[in-house]
Amino acid sequence: MTTILSIQSSVAYGHVGNSAATFPLMRIGVEVWPVLTVHFSNHTGYGKWRGPLLAADDVAQVILGIDERDVLHRVDAVLSGYQGAREVGAEVLRAVELVKERNPNAIYCCDPVIGDVGRGIFVRPGIPEFMRDQVVPAAQVVTPNHFELDFLTGRHTGTLAEILAAADELRSRGPEVVLVTSAVVEGTDPDQLTMLAVSGAGAWQVTTPRLERTFTGSGDLTAAMFLAGYLETGDPGLAVGRTADVVYSVLKATTEAGSAELLLVAAQEEIVNPSHHFEVQQIR
Repeated sequence: MTTILSIQSSVAYGHVGNSAATFPLMRIGVEVWPVLTVHFSNHTGYGKWRGPLLAADDVAQVILGIDERDVLHRVDAVLSGYQGAREVGAEVLRAVELVKERNPNAIYCCDPVIGDVGRGIFVRPGIPEFMRDQVVPAAQVVTPNHFELDFLTGRHTGTLAEILAAADELRSRGPEVVLVTSAVVEGTDPDQLTMLAVSGAGAWQVTTPRLERTFTGSGDLTAAMFLAGYLETGDPGLAVGRTADVVYSVLKATTEAGSAELLLVAAQEEIVNPSHHFEVQQIR
């Protein structure tokens, strides 16, 4: 059975971070060990929230406790998202090193949460640079959105060729696979979004309709589904196709229901048997 150690934020109400990743992964048969970096009442997009930002030592103690059970060798991948503070990010990297000591075949998938188009950078000062300089080079899989890809590479990309070149540059810094989760490609239908997976074996794209709303947590769901698909198949093309089907189907159901939060429970059948399917095109 695939096992993922997921080190991310958590909310009591709604679905972001581990609250967006854990249930969908378990629903498709993946064992998940969630480690929390924050535990908020709700995501910060509401403008007000309550709850603790966990100290780096708290995260370290949880990892230590898991290791004391002598089970880290069972971990196939570490998944991280929003990290809250640089000190927590450093603890994530130490956890990755420890997992790889216990299982040299384990990989690290980093969702480099920094910002988004329209919102700009929304994490604490210092975190974007830490992600760029320390975290991304340590990862085997990274899942930036379009804004984050541009920040991490210091580029402004618009055309498909420019986006692919930026993904290649990011790969040259360490990651084996780059998933660009929501690219807006110049010269294409503005009512569509493109998801791109780039590896040494090639590049693949999937285009889906742009929904009228965006949902906090959709990136966390995307990273989790892609990692699970990649661990199962070893094929970025297959993984990006499955990811697009699941994520779009869940977001479409959420939109139609008029919900402000992802309907992961109500629409859970979409996770295992998505209603919508999209063609994967190998473009390189």
